[in-house]
Amino acid sequence: MNGRIVAIIGVVLALWMSVGRWAFGIGGSLTWWYLPTIGLGFAALQVWLGSRLRITRARGKRTGRSTVVSLILSWVCALGFGLTVPDRVGDSLVSILSLWSGSAFSAEMSIALCNPLGIIAFALAVAAVAFAYHDARDPKPEEDEDLDEGTMVPHPLA
Repeated sequence: MNGRIVAIIGVVLALWMSVGRWAFGIGGSLTWWYLPTIGLGFAALQVWLGSRLRITRARGKRTGRSTVVSLILSWVCALGFGLTVPDRVGDSLVSILSLWSGSAFSAEMSIALCNPLGIIAFALAVAAVAFAYHDARDPKPEEDEDLDEGTMVPHPLA
């Protein structure tokens, strides 16, 4: 997995999460809250993950399945968050999904779905960074790996 591509896609998704509604003409005043908090935080996590993936590749190790799966699930939740996060248009809250459906019920459902999707996206991004750290790590030496043949292991309390 290429770290630069991960960082670029992560920054694009961070922009989607924070200012994506402007492309549909429903940008509002809440964007100024989303941009420095959600957008900057998610972009920082994705750039950090991209650098960890480059370190893993530089050490000649493979990126683990857990890193890839948590990253992809984080991206899927970020896409869903961008579709469901509301913004203030006039006196009402409107999301992309509620704009497409046109009903007040879908606006309420969008608001109800955006928080869990955002939390899960961030949690999975943090998990992907932790898994990437684990992927680049050298294996721990065995307890008696350094001892000569025939010598006893010292007692741990001695």
